[in-house]
Amino acid sequence: MTWAFFVPPCRRRWDECLLARWRLYLDSCATLSPVDHDRRGQWLCGILDVCVLALLGRRESYGYELAQALDQAGLGQIQGGTLYPVLLRLQRSGLITAEWREGETGPARKYYRLTPSGEQTVRRLAADWTAFAGRVDAIFREGLP
Repeated sequence: MTWAFFVPPCRRRWDECLLARWRLYLDSCATLSPVDHDRRGQWLCGILDVCVLALLGRRESYGYELAQALDQAGLGQIQGGTLYPVLLRLQRSGLITAEWREGETGPARKYYRLTPSGEQTVRRLAADWTAFAGRVDAIFREGLP
């Protein structure tokens, strides 16, 4: 493995990205080759915020529930040390709000929901992603034998 694996391609601070990638590496090193894992980490670093916003666009949710939804969507296990900094960044940027609620059978949970600005942003980002993914798909369609 090369140290290029640890260079952050995302907007997060370098140390946050380093820790997030290291956790992802430890979680999946038994099943993915180093190249596949590096690529997955880079893709997640660039799209995780958008996925979280899209999930919150469906309904409000708490962190563990979001992590389960991301895993069920096929993105793999997202650890709290990766997810909660994303949620905090989205909250600080005004795209989501959070509210603590007492749990019926367990501890209190922090529920997140989109703000009006978050709703506009997720619509714009969905359109941006669709356009970008379409261009990438076109490259594969034209370039594969």
